[in-house]
Amino acid sequence: MIKKYKGLQLTAAGLLAISLTACGAGGSTTTPAPGASASAAPSGGSTTKENVTITFQNIYPDPTDPKNGMLKKIVNDYQTKNPNIKIELDSLNTDQQKLKLKTQAASKEVPDITIVNPAAQMKPFVDAGLFAPLNDMVEQNGLKGTFQEGILNWYTFNNNIYALPDGNNIGLVYYNKDLFKQAGVEVPKTFEDMVAAVKTLKGKGIQPMAIGEKDSWTGSFLFMNVLLRTNGGPGFLQAVVDGKKTFADPAFTDAVSSFQDLIQAGAFQEGATSFDYNAGENLFKTGKAAMYYMGSWATGGIETSSVNGKVGVFKFPTVKGKGNPDEFMLAPGSAFAVSANSKHLKETKDFLNYFMLNFPKEAFAVKGAVGIAQKVDGDFKAAGYSDMAMEVLDMFKQVKGGDLAFDNTMNPGTAQGHLASIQNLFVQKKDPAEVGKEHQTAYDTNKK
Repeated sequence: MIKKYKGLQLTAAGLLAISLTACGAGGSTTTPAPGASASAAPSGGSTTKENVTITFQNIYPDPTDPKNGMLKKIVNDYQTKNPNIKIELDSLNTDQQKLKLKTQAASKEVPDITIVNPAAQMKPFVDAGLFAPLNDMVEQNGLKGTFQEGILNWYTFNNNIYALPDGNNIGLVYYNKDLFKQAGVEVPKTFEDMVAAVKTLKGKGIQPMAIGEKDSWTGSFLFMNVLLRTNGGPGFLQAVVDGKKTFADPAFTDAVSSFQDLIQAGAFQEGATSFDYNAGENLFKTGKAAMYYMGSWATGGIETSSVNGKVGVFKFPTVKGKGNPDEFMLAPGSAFAVSANSKHLKETKDFLNYFMLNFPKEAFAVKGAVGIAQKVDGDFKAAGYSDMAMEVLDMFKQVKGGDLAFDNTMNPGTAQGHLASIQNLFVQKKDPAEVGKEHQTAYDTNKK
């Protein structure tokens, strides 16, 4: 079983940790063990000079994303220090990587390092014995102490840590201030205001929202924030698992109804299901859409885009008077796992140790440190982070709990049924009760 927090309090506490250094005082410091440092950590190279190639699957394919450059810098630095080791990058968008990993897992040919998501999404891979425990490696050079308190629990099964996360994020709405002003709309205080703003923006010839719904988790992430509100707070999916609620519950059907109101108002670009994550996000980053709902990990990419300086953020609002905007969709991030069958297990672990030790410093340097899973030693404002980034950091301080994504909560079969059902709403309007039945059928079919 995965080790869990007491409710979601520790998740919220972990999210708060990154914001503590925003004003440069009293922040947590990434402190390696005595005699080591993130910038001068042991190279981790093998004691032998045998040539070694490590395959590194990742989800940083977008060259406009600061983490893409950060990834390449750390890799190049490591290869320079360890000339006998080559790091072979396999950079894919999220859905491509998930599909590829499933195929690789079926043939037990998992890359030396791959990407997994927490909790329910990880469990099948762990149960199949595909990942190597990292307990020994995280103790090296003080690496374990660089992570926010409690975050590693989401990647721990039977007291073994199987992956190291890159993020700890919240869901929020980014908006283009210039386009809002051009259309004469204000920041929505309620979901109904958001739908009205969509109609006004549409009427002014401005694309209201952007989404990359070819990667079906994006629509699910937004839908789940609506459900978090209509349920009056967190825990709907847990209530289903506990037998206290079903997908016929009004909280769920109300969420479907409101979500469809947004779609039917013309919120999203035509052909949204043909836009992958990067293509959808780029609509917003190039000033072609007024709003973008996403995890706070998007902050760095927006900050280094052409709309930097024009973007603000707001909390997902109440829906039909229900919910608390200080309860967020919580997103313990994608994480790096090591193949149990790696031919170079020691070298792979040593490289990942080096990579994660350097991750906070390098992410901070490229303005990609908002919402990472590790503690950050630095003054964000003095480092030139934007007003938008400072707003996001301030939001972390206001987190009062929330929910995890559907596919991080339910088993993969149920999650797949959910993703397909929600994605279909972007193509055709459906009776909310029918959508509830689709979900209940997927749950009843796949529950153990």
